[in-house]
Amino acid sequence: MMRQYILKRLLLFIPTLLGLSVLVFLIIHMVPGDPVEIMLYPKASPEAIERLRAQLGLDQPVLVQYWMWLSRAARFDLGTSVTTLEPVMTQLARRVPSTVELSLMGMILGVALGLPLGVISAINKGRLPDYLSSIVALTGVSMPVFWLGLMLIWAFSVSLGWLPISGRSGLESQFVPASGFFLAESLLRGEYAAFWDALRHIILPAACIATWPLALVTRVTRSSMLEVLNEDYVRTARAKGLPYLAVVMKHALRNALIPVVTVTGLAFGSLLSGAVLTETVFAWPGVGSLIVRAIYSRDYPMIQGAVFLVAFMFVSVNLIVDILYVAIDPRIRYD
Repeated sequence: MMRQYILKRLLLFIPTLLGLSVLVFLIIHMVPGDPVEIMLYPKASPEAIERLRAQLGLDQPVLVQYWMWLSRAARFDLGTSVTTLEPVMTQLARRVPSTVELSLMGMILGVALGLPLGVISAINKGRLPDYLSSIVALTGVSMPVFWLGLMLIWAFSVSLGWLPISGRSGLESQFVPASGFFLAESLLRGEYAAFWDALRHIILPAACIATWPLALVTRVTRSSMLEVLNEDYVRTARAKGLPYLAVVMKHALRNALIPVVTVTGLAFGSLLSGAVLTETVFAWPGVGSLIVRAIYSRDYPMIQGAVFLVAFMFVSVNLIVDILYVAIDPRIRYD
């Protein structure tokens, strides 16, 4: 049964991707104005405009354009950037590790803080810690990311001088990871100075991007814990005279973690796709900042390829979460 469920989810993944590709393609084509004229404006001649339009396939009917783009994408070819003249996939492959590393750090930070906050809030329902936790969660959800990023830079970089303002490593650093993951690879290779340098650079953007998952995990953990604490087996454990803290940590928290795991996976997918503002504020060389730069330079193939890749990553993470969810919780129906 489990195998059939996974197979069904994998088969649903294909039409979902096709729907995404149509959506991305239509959104890019519904933007007002001729993209070629915008890219070449104002100095290009009509011949140059026509030449680039033919090069990008924009002189073809829309359905033909979509089929050409889709058939190339199926072969991992998302076209060539009109500003750098480099394949879009090559540039994206360089940027993806940066975004994944930043999102992972933000997620780890959000869960590490949100989980204990949610537990403390639940076991102190209606008291001061509960109210303080709610304020933290509400602040995390409502605070604009770009404003928080600027405040963090002002406080910890400009005023205190503790942490660097931008980038993934210092100018003096000679460490170049083959995988693109500065933290993991420097640690595995024993390059501790490079690891410390990369860690100092990622703290502020990770703290900035962690606010939303922190708030989400806090609220879900609180809600789930309150539900579990009222279950019969928890009351029975307390009636047997077990210490309250042991009951909370060993009996209640373990069962309350199932919905937390689910929202954590979904939040990670959202972080991957929503790091645009954070990466821009901290000049973080990830996919988000690449999209912003492509929009500024009107790099049509790059925008289309990058947006599709981000959507693909989001759907893939959701698929993994769906499969993990039924593996973790046998009560979930496979159909």
